[in-house]
Amino acid sequence: MTHLYPNLINGELVTTDASLDVVNPANEQVIGRVPSCGAAELDRAVAAARAAFKTWSKTPVDDRRAVIRNMAAAIDANFDELFRLLTSEQGKPHAQAQYEIGGCSAMMNGQSTLTLEETINEDTDERLSRTRRVPVGVVAGIVPWNFPLLMAVQKIAPAILSGCTMVLKPSPFTPLTTLRFAELIKDIVPAGVVNIITGEDSLGPLMTSHPDVDKITFTGSTATGKKIMEGASKDLKRITLELGGNDASIVLPDADVAKVAEQLFWSSFTNAGQICVAAKRIYIHEDIYDEMSAAIAEYARTVTVGDGANQGTGVGPIQNKKQFDRVCELIEDAKSNGYKFLVGGNVDPSGSGYYVPITILDNPPEDARIVAEEQFGPVMPLMKFSTDDEVIARANNSDYGLAGAVWTKDTDRGVAIAEQLETGTVWINEFLHLTPFAPFGGHKQSGFGAEYGVEGLQEFTYSQVITIKRDALV
Repeated sequence: MTHLYPNLINGELVTTDASLDVVNPANEQVIGRVPSCGAAELDRAVAAARAAFKTWSKTPVDDRRAVIRNMAAAIDANFDELFRLLTSEQGKPHAQAQYEIGGCSAMMNGQSTLTLEETINEDTDERLSRTRRVPVGVVAGIVPWNFPLLMAVQKIAPAILSGCTMVLKPSPFTPLTTLRFAELIKDIVPAGVVNIITGEDSLGPLMTSHPDVDKITFTGSTATGKKIMEGASKDLKRITLELGGNDASIVLPDADVAKVAEQLFWSSFTNAGQICVAAKRIYIHEDIYDEMSAAIAEYARTVTVGDGANQGTGVGPIQNKKQFDRVCELIEDAKSNGYKFLVGGNVDPSGSGYYVPITILDNPPEDARIVAEEQFGPVMPLMKFSTDDEVIARANNSDYGLAGAVWTKDTDRGVAIAEQLETGTVWINEFLHLTPFAPFGGHKQSGFGAEYGVEGLQEFTYSQVITIKRDALV
């Protein structure tokens, strides 16, 4: 019998009569079932969070820190089980699943050290004015399928550190690792402080429109983010949106081809390209384009695509059929337009599992769909450029503005370019580096608000100014 993973509501593990199947993308086999929650279960979870908020918001911050660290310790204590379960539902190779699970506890421990300092606005004989941060209340968290547990804990930790309580919804494609985490923290977190419920995509709008939800934090597509922002406007819920990206990497002519080619490959193909900040457009200076593109293609041919649970797999399957079909459509569009492929381009849809071969395109035009749209799959378009001004303009010619990278031995030149890119994050000579101590968020249609760092923690709070008139009559 397929195991049914329970939800966590008000400190209790609960199930529902209706359930959803969870499929392993490597072989399309059902590997678990989860509750299919609706309005009734959501009401229960929100009511539990609302009741818990009264006490939790007044709990000393050091006690909240301890709870977060104990949650992180539970992840570490069950590391092997969690990373294997993550691979089975998400598809990423074991090494990358280990990186995500290890990152979960590291992020939680790091975020637990953050502090919301009071600010003194005025301190005179006449008046004392100070600004403090107070928790928003009940938070609805909606998590995507590409990094299911990492995205969950990066919302949970700052929310509860601030004094908020949470109702979290994992993606119906990848809920198992998060629900196993829910079981592990059941006796660590006070009842109602963290509630984790699963359901179809239709559960999301019920959460964002719920009258007792004070804030929404969402990671996912820009299209869905716009719907959430529209729904939140009805009662002015606070929102944090981390949305899509079409991130550009710029490779300057002094870049070391031998060192950079492999890094560029993984900046695009880690997690089968299913990362919001993956390098989705790579601009290589014309002086080194031929050499660099050949080196990337040569390295790509050494990487194995397959089941993430198998030893030696470098790139796993696409996580779900809908995304698989979309990536295949983009590749077929490129083929029909006669664009040149350096590697890949031929998908076999007849086999079991959602596998797309590593695909690298040779200098497609800027208006090609494979360039202009976020691929979110193992596809890498390489393009030539001539001047810094030209490539900056091309990189910025996008509705997105999440992240980017510059590769060069001349860090001053790299910084000068980075400062002109219209993105929330720019890396120089590295990729995919996130830290709990620096804010992460997008420009333009890549998001609203920030995660991580003190700025991310503040997202779960209101500012409150308290002013004392010192010479007032009493």
